[in-house]
Amino acid sequence: MTALHLISLPLDLGLFRRWAAHRKLIGDEGAALHHLLGETFGKSALQPFRLMVAPHAVNATLYAYARTDHASLVQTAKETGMPDALAVCDPARLDSKAMPQTWTKGRRLAFDLRARPVKRLMISAGVFPKGAEVDAFLLEAIRRHPDGPSPDDKIDRETVYRNWLAERMSEAAEVTQTRIVRFERSAAIRNGLRREGPDVTFHGELVIRDGDALAERLARGVGRHAAYGYGMLLLRPSGR
Repeated sequence: MTALHLISLPLDLGLFRRWAAHRKLIGDEGAALHHLLGETFGKSALQPFRLMVAPHAVNATLYAYARTDHASLVQTAKETGMPDALAVCDPARLDSKAMPQTWTKGRRLAFDLRARPVKRLMISAGVFPKGAEVDAFLLEAIRRHPDGPSPDDKIDRETVYRNWLAERMSEAAEVTQTRIVRFERSAAIRNGLRREGPDVTFHGELVIRDGDALAERLARGVGRHAAYGYGMLLLRPSGR
């Protein structure tokens, strides 16, 4: 398996937003970053990724996983990056570390994850046709009550999203604790179409079941839209 690297890259938010506006990539920060990173470091080279911004900050740090090493990423940026893009994400400021090649079964770790808990329909459901992407919470409500909401059955949004996460992590790890620290609905612009969907940040702990599966989950991301700022599993020391 190709080694995985954790990348960090400081960004000036003012420069980034001006770059995005100039490219007419406004209204979806994740889509703008997708284009910026692809043009600078190569298609899909840095994904999944996560932009971390402190409240009222003018600078941010972008974290990403890459199967390309530090030297190769910098070389690609210097050889092919456009000057306006390089002003936003200067490759000289890029830092990285190699992730472990193996993960120990039974190891407990904490995690931080921003995800978009949606499901792609294999068959139609309610007003949504086959192939539609639907909020997992809304889909659960439709499946349990196809004729409309029931006052006797309150569906808990956090429980639905926690189950969604547990399903996607089940092969790699058991999610032993989860809490939602942030929830909002945000826009995603794909192929010129604007759609709103759930934008959730989870904090929790996991116990590794399969080290290879966990490594693959880190590299591929959790859930959909991993190329647009969702799905990056950031690991932390366990609270225990």
